Amino acid sequence: MSAEAPDQVTDRTLEGWIARQRWYAAKGGTPALRTIAETDGTRLVLDDAPTGAVLYQVPLAAPVPGAPDAEPVDGTSDTDWVRALAARIDADPSSLRPIGEVTASHVLSGEQSNTSVICDTAAGDQVIVKVFRVLHHGDNPDVTTQLALSAAGSTRVPSVYGALSSSWPDTGRPDGTARGHLAFAQEFLPGLEDAWRVALRDARHGTAWDTQAAALGEALAEVHRTLATAMPTEPADQARRDAAVATMHARLDAAVREAPTIEPHVDAVRAVYQRAAEAHWPDLQRIHGDLHLGQVLAAPEPRGWVFLDFEGEPLRPLAERTLPDVPLRDVAGMLRSFDYVAGALAHDAEFVDAGVWAQAARDAFLDGYRRGTGEDLAAHHALLDAFELDKAVYEVVYETRNRPDWAGIPLAAVARLAARSAD
Repeated sequence: MSAEAPDQVTDRTLEGWIARQRWYAAKGGTPALRTIAETDGTRLVLDDAPTGAVLYQVPLAAPVPGAPDAEPVDGTSDTDWVRALAARIDADPSSLRPIGEVTASHVLSGEQSNTSVICDTAAGDQVIVKVFRVLHHGDNPDVTTQLALSAAGSTRVPSVYGALSSSWPDTGRPDGTARGHLAFAQEFLPGLEDAWRVALRDARHGTAWDTQAAALGEALAEVHRTLATAMPTEPADQARRDAAVATMHARLDAAVREAPTIEPHVDAVRAVYQRAAEAHWPDLQRIHGDLHLGQVLAAPEPRGWVFLDFEGEPLRPLAERTLPDVPLRDVAGMLRSFDYVAGALAHDAEFVDAGVWAQAARDAFLDGYRRGTGEDLAAHHALLDAFELDKAVYEVVYETRNRPDWAGIPLAAVARLAARSAD
């Protein structure tokens, strides 16, 4: 039995296939799909999942002759489909430079929420095209933020080629139409390790990270300075501060329901949030939004650290992720990531105590960021504590859902941060 041609693939056929994909959001559930649009070899299917409706982008390619299974052929694995996608990106108004003809392509393994395709081009360049699997109405911050940085000449992100937007029916919107990004293309930087792998290896061997962490802090400060000039900023007025703190409390409430181990620390955490509500807040601007060591590549000098994936926290609604925010949220995310290095090594069967390494890296990172911004972070101590705690609470929920045996890492941080702030 041969694979089905795209126009022969039914929603029922897609259901079994999509449930096995890494990017399927309702893990363990049974999809209930219905096609709402189909264009240029791409099908948009709505999954009426019990956890909430999700819209997926499913590229479909022609079957390979003699293919053994009667299943859809994912377009991202087909160079002809990828070539056509690249041409559509080139034609989009957001294109900064042409991709040109794609001569070969392959899917990058390991991604969870999207699909990235590495493309060789006739010009000799390598381009990575990210195909967004879950679609939302509105601009994707991964696209708009990196477009702004690249257009401003920043070398702290891979150079951007362009993006592809489209519209689709949405009966829940007043005009019956939604619009958002389908794909994003940028420079591919082969052979580079991410900072998480570098830090984990160095911490395991006891190699100090003071220089690297300080340079990372300075690089993040540079990104924040560029974004503050390339994209709008606004004062953190009372309404925005109240909304941000309310979101922290709501996340804590939800975390207690899903991970009751947080409950003994709730009062202390709320006290930290209250101090943040009463503190001075810097101006709001576009930030990374989900920063950790895995979102940074170690490029050779003079380029240095390069930042990736500006989508923001995947569990937050897109409307929240596109709002201007406090840069200290990114700082807190990186502090949590250094803590995770120590937690991961302690969790390992060989057990490596990297607590001293992590604290030194945290201190060096803060020193570098302070030099890069010229700001006294001590003046924002209450706010930084609140963001770090909020991130740790988020991590407890994430780990409880995905890696329950790792939940103790962020839970220990919640306990430590809450107790420290109470002193």
